[in-house]
Amino acid sequence: MEQNPLDRASLLILEALQTDARLSTQALAEQVGLSATPVWRRVKDMEDRGVIRGQVVLVDREKIGLSILVLAHVSLVRHSEGAVEQFEQLIATRREIIECHAITGEADYVIKVVAADMKAYDLFLQQHIFKLPGVSSVRSNVVLREVKYETALPVGAG
Repeated sequence: MEQNPLDRASLLILEALQTDARLSTQALAEQVGLSATPVWRRVKDMEDRGVIRGQVVLVDREKIGLSILVLAHVSLVRHSEGAVEQFEQLIATRREIIECHAITGEADYVIKVVAADMKAYDLFLQQHIFKLPGVSSVRSNVVLREVKYETALPVGAG
């Protein structure tokens, strides 16, 4: 993995964009204390290098009817040929899975799943996860409330 450290100005740009990705180049330049052209070049360079992977809109899941958030710890059968590939292929196709991490510990993966209600989550498990022959167990933790939810990374500019 290429490690190319960013200078303070680039870190300030990242911090500002993580707060509001809709900032114009001029507004961004004013905020970080540079002129517009160097700011545009830095943003373009960070996009080209993959530092900035994209810009998104954050949607309140509850306001669109996704009231359940579940952290599911999934264990696979280790000797089952193709279990990892099959599981990861399913993960890539299911939109209700919003995060997936291969982890250490008792489970092999933790997935973050959104659903309208517990019935919808159960249906998702039955129709998709439990149908995979390589899945040996799923331990679900329903989120009662989000104490902290941040998408901005601590880039170290401030």
